Amino acid sequence: MRQRVVRVALTAALVAVVLLAVPLALAIRSSLYADQRDTLERAALAAAVRVSPDFVTGDPVELPAPPAGGRLGLYDPQLRLRAGSGPRPGDTPVRQSLGGAAVRGRAGADLVVAVPVSHAEKVIGVVRASTPAAAVRNRVLAAWTLLLGVAALALTVAVLVARRQARALAAPLEDLSRHCRAVTEGDLTARAAPSSVAEIDQVARTHNEMLHSLSELLRHERDFTANASHQLRTPLTGLQLALEAGLAQDDDARLRPVLTEALATAQRLHRTVEEVLRLSRSGETVRPAAGTVAVRQLLRETEERWHGLFAQEGRRLECAGQDVPADVRVPGAAVSEVLGILLDNARVHGRGTVHVAVRDLEDALAFDVRDEGAVTGEPSRLFDRGTGDGEGTGIGLALARDLAVSLGGRLSLTSRHPATFTLLLPVDQDETPGSGTPG
Repeated sequence: MRQRVVRVALTAALVAVVLLAVPLALAIRSSLYADQRDTLERAALAAAVRVSPDFVTGDPVELPAPPAGGRLGLYDPQLRLRAGSGPRPGDTPVRQSLGGAAVRGRAGADLVVAVPVSHAEKVIGVVRASTPAAAVRNRVLAAWTLLLGVAALALTVAVLVARRQARALAAPLEDLSRHCRAVTEGDLTARAAPSSVAEIDQVARTHNEMLHSLSELLRHERDFTANASHQLRTPLTGLQLALEAGLAQDDDARLRPVLTEALATAQRLHRTVEEVLRLSRSGETVRPAAGTVAVRQLLRETEERWHGLFAQEGRRLECAGQDVPADVRVPGAAVSEVLGILLDNARVHGRGTVHVAVRDLEDALAFDVRDEGAVTGEPSRLFDRGTGDGEGTGIGLALARDLAVSLGGRLSLTSRHPATFTLLLPVDQDETPGSGTPG
């Protein structure tokens, strides 16, 4: 930013100096040469006035002093030098001046002015004044050197002023950039400070107002999620206690499987609520503190939970994970929730047999959920909220993606036909089977 401002200011100053200095330098040169010729012409005219017509008959002529560093001479019509100094015989300017007009020109390395001397309407001689052109050229160069120094001084002042203005403009923008980075890193309390530039202050105020609105929106969403999750925990806990009491007191063999299944469902729902509540807390992007479960056990529980739902629709569910080491464990509740969302999505939008497979990638596990259908929507928008899922609210896949990120993994669509979603999950194979509580 600062260098850009300095470059722009320096370019503008340089263009202005060039546009001004070049014509001025040409004008100085023309003026100095014209002044020198005027000086020569005045000297020649002054000498012509003092020339007596009798010089033709041999009377001596007294010419005034020549210009400084120059020569002054009187010539007769035969181009002979009769007085003063000059070339012998007279040169071209002298010959041209015999025509009755003053002549300005150059002869070799000299500037020359020739003025005719008239008597009785007849040219009786010519006064020639000259000076070396090098003397004028040296004066021109001296003037140009002075002009170049002034231009350099102007450019230096322009650079200093531009750097000062660049600092004044860049400092508030750099401060605003630092606050934006702080917001990006999660500090929603960062606010841009006012500056001395009205336009930048307007941007800073707009930034602060936007940040305040976003903070309030996030706070309301988190409060709502936390409140909803908190309020759901109490009735769920009561429901679990009631089901456990019913199992303890009821010996009816027909009701016990139903109560057992209802209790398991309530427990899974309770874990889901706990996971949503955890995600609602700010800055929570690490693995949950919930217990871990062996991958094979997780697959068995997933198959037991979803087999009946697919069977009711005449479809099959197959789970395979034989190649996964027995000591590999994953966060049970979160991974089960992600798989549940993907299976529900396959049940509603897919068709045919659904396959759940686990692949061992050494430092990670890949959970593939595949059915025989095809994804017809835009893949880049599948995980956006509001695009539609198994519940019709557009939340399921977005929630699954957030859960995957909270586990340090990634959820993506790896094939459109057949429709295949893959959950990549980093694992720690150093964990022993007894290191966690089954989820």
